[in-house]
Amino acid sequence: MLQLQQQMSLAKSVRHRCNEWIFHDIPSDITIDVAGVTFSLHKFPLVSRSGRIRRLVAEHRDSDISKVELLNLPGGAESFELAAKFCYGINFEITPGNVAQLCCVSDYLEMTEEFSKDNLGSRAEEYLESVVSKNLEMCVEVLQQYENLLPLANDVRAVSRCIDAIASKACSEQIASSFSRLEYSSSGRLHMSKQAAKCDSDWWIEDISVLRVDLYERVITAMKCRGVRPESIAASLMNYAQRELTKKSTLWNPSGQTKVDIISGSNGQEKLVVETIVSLLPVEKSVVPISFLFGLLRSAVTLDCSVAFRLDLERRIGSQLDIATLDDLLIPSFQNSADTLFDVDTVHRILVNFSQQDDSQDDMEDASVFDSDSPCSPSQSSLFKVSKLVDNYLAEIAPDANLNLSKFMLIADSLPSHARTIHDGLYRAIDIYLKAHQGLSDLDKKKLCKLIDFQKLSQEAGAHAAQNERLPLQCMVQVLYFEQLRLRTALSNSCDDEDYKPSHQSWRISSGAFSAAMSPRDNYASLRRENRELKLELARLRMRLNDLEKEHVCMRRDMQKSSSHKLVSSFSRKFSKMNFFGHSSSRGSSSPSKHSQRTVSKVIERTCTSAE
Repeated sequence: MLQLQQQMSLAKSVRHRCNEWIFHDIPSDITIDVAGVTFSLHKFPLVSRSGRIRRLVAEHRDSDISKVELLNLPGGAESFELAAKFCYGINFEITPGNVAQLCCVSDYLEMTEEFSKDNLGSRAEEYLESVVSKNLEMCVEVLQQYENLLPLANDVRAVSRCIDAIASKACSEQIASSFSRLEYSSSGRLHMSKQAAKCDSDWWIEDISVLRVDLYERVITAMKCRGVRPESIAASLMNYAQRELTKKSTLWNPSGQTKVDIISGSNGQEKLVVETIVSLLPVEKSVVPISFLFGLLRSAVTLDCSVAFRLDLERRIGSQLDIATLDDLLIPSFQNSADTLFDVDTVHRILVNFSQQDDSQDDMEDASVFDSDSPCSPSQSSLFKVSKLVDNYLAEIAPDANLNLSKFMLIADSLPSHARTIHDGLYRAIDIYLKAHQGLSDLDKKKLCKLIDFQKLSQEAGAHAAQNERLPLQCMVQVLYFEQLRLRTALSNSCDDEDYKPSHQSWRISSGAFSAAMSPRDNYASLRRENRELKLELARLRMRLNDLEKEHVCMRRDMQKSSSHKLVSSFSRKFSKMNFFGHSSSRGSSSPSKHSQRTVSKVIERTCTSAE
């Protein structure tokens, strides 16, 4: 009823306006019907400008057609009124508010140069080229006008022309901004000055955010093809999502207590927005903040978006999971009331993506792990951060009564064994789970506690575990055993420190195996200390070897210069001084025993004989 009233009001206003410019001294000979609104006009002005009306009139020449109905005309009666005014030679101003209608109606009515010079189509395109394309705000305004004309105006070139103009303008502004940031360094070289992340050339972000999602997608795609920076594209996507999706606050607020009613009138539109933004995300890593990716994932889960888009988001998040927070991982579950409070399956897939990425980089990083001066390589550092994040996540979801054991263990066992250097966080999460699920069987408790390496518990956690009645008896025995080993090692180390001897310390070093109770940094420091001690011992051995080589050279030189008699006496003196057989000399005399002298003489005689 309301729509019918609006049509009647529009028809009445159009007739009133037509009476102002249509001349009445010549009776009308044709009636044009556009969406229920009739125009009493004259054939000659229309057929002289419009190829479509000329063809319709020519097809019914014998029957003397008097009424023509124009179906699916873009813009309806208002657009046709502008075209009719142009045919009658009535002057009106072309503006960004009506140029879209003029382009569409001229294309529909075939008002081209083929039928009349300076026709409506060429006038509208000239305005677009000379005025609109020079100004980004005007291009956006024209595209907004086209939103009411689509999909009938899909084939109009003016839409693509405005989109290309926006992309070109944004790209040129960015290039100009980059050149303005160039400056000379003290050495005379050009370099880019460091400024804020958001450049002044990104002012267009707010302007294009008012576009409908389909046109916005075409604009961003054109910008990517033009080479606009990924950081600018990401900033625009975030601004657009903030504008379109914050109507439902819990989609972006992980701490929201109420679930979102996904059955709503705007559900389809929001789903389209989320899927479009995901498809437009830059491929470069770390360009899009991970909090924004989690917000999109939360929205995709809530709105039941396509699986491909959700998997793409999970892959992107997994590649930079080490900078995520606990609030990011707490994705509410919207499946049914009997399920878990949080979406554990999605988090597990994210962890699998992270682990696969880590495994793929292991071969490249293994060669540099022990050559680095830092105790942890970048991948190891990210593993440690993610392991701490996972332990906190497990502790958060452990009290959920609907969380079954298999899902809990799946999350806990999703990282490799070397990811955790200390198992305190994992032990705490498992203890919370055991406390919240007291109906677990002994077999399930043993299976769950196998995830804990009790040798990697701190002293405080070990003391707690030794008295924890929720743990199986075998686990408590293990804890006590490792605590005894730790105490024995501590006592042994204290004794070694008291009896410390530098000359032999290098030969009492450990085998190099990392202690489970020590952190990686402590192990690394211990290895470096042992390496220094080995180097010192090797230096001492080299010095001793050099001394022996020098003495050997001197002895050979004396053998070559002296005669055999002098050589024998020289050898006797040298051997007597060297105390070759290790006998201790008295304070007053350094002569060896008679037996030793005879033995030395025989050895020297044989040596001389062989030398001659």
